[in-house]
Amino acid sequence: MAIEIKLGERLAKVELLAEDGNQIKIMVDSKEYDLDMHQVENGVYSVLYKGRSYNVELIETESHKKYSVNTFYHSYDAEIIDAETKYLQARNSGNLEAAESTITSPMPGKVVKIPVELGSEVKKGDTVIIVSAMKMESEYKAMKDGIVKEIFVREEDIIDGNQPLVFID
Repeated sequence: MAIEIKLGERLAKVELLAEDGNQIKIMVDSKEYDLDMHQVENGVYSVLYKGRSYNVELIETESHKKYSVNTFYHSYDAEIIDAETKYLQARNSGNLEAAESTITSPMPGKVVKIPVELGSEVKKGDTVIIVSAMKMESEYKAMKDGIVKEIFVREEDIIDGNQPLVFID
């Protein structure tokens, strides 16, 4: 699964392709990188790429999706832009089309059933998740036609109100 990472003003699509111990293969945009990556201490990594060594420090800032990234010569602000982040940005900006892509429950509850899978094609009105709250089961339906791109919860999970549950693109 690919995620988007914003480094300063650059937005990059990053995907983990393979992992074997410290050896990892990632794709950034459309370029593959073979890395030897080792965590030296909490938040500090030693990365070998093409025979060169790099030290990278990740410092979590205001949320678990925003970091200050420091190397020997540079510092960057980094943010993970996942479906939840896109939904919150859309909701805060009033972009209703993007907000319709993410299914949420207005109240806390328990996930009873998820009748769709990643990659499922759904039509507007199809049930994508069933949540039990206050001794009642509620079916949450797709607000548009699309493909299920992310499922943030599992059956039996306890959820918070307004927590993103399913993302349809």
